Amino acid sequence: MKKNNSITSIVAIGIGAAVFFILGRFLSIPVGFIPNTSVETTYPFLALMSVLFGPVVGCLIGLIGHAIKDLLTYGLWWSWVITSGVTGAGFGLVGKNLDLSKGKFEKKDIIKFNIGQIITNVISWGLVAPVLDILIYSEPANKVFAQGFVSAGLNSLAVGILGTILIAAYAKTQTADNSLSRD
Repeated sequence: MKKNNSITSIVAIGIGAAVFFILGRFLSIPVGFIPNTSVETTYPFLALMSVLFGPVVGCLIGLIGHAIKDLLTYGLWWSWVITSGVTGAGFGLVGKNLDLSKGKFEKKDIIKFNIGQIITNVISWGLVAPVLDILIYSEPANKVFAQGFVSAGLNSLAVGILGTILIAAYAKTQTADNSLSRD
């Protein structure tokens, strides 16, 4: 898909941010053993949108969607809003190596996607979020790195399962070139 059509991108950002908010607000499951940490359904969806529309759209969906969720729940937490944007951009970069438009999302693509999304989640949630928490909010390092690495693991698992299913389902809706024959 990855069209650079600005209208398509703007619509994708608007719809994507709205769905991100809804998933984050109503389909987030707190883990309980680490404060303010949940199993999120937002990141598999963000992975799909980022793969389809690219890193800029993915970044903006993550930023805007997370900001709206925070503003309408417990207050804006900039470090994690920014990290959602970084995550969306990372997923979009991973998606540049996939060609879903031909209906292909084979085993090697699934492996590449999942290695890339795990790296993205570890960098985003294991490093960027905790460092920003420390710099912006003076949070204790041991707390935020624990939250970050648990989030990285949970998000990697969610994206690995749900994100892979979503992307595979999308790929199946696409028609491979020369798949039609003349009778």
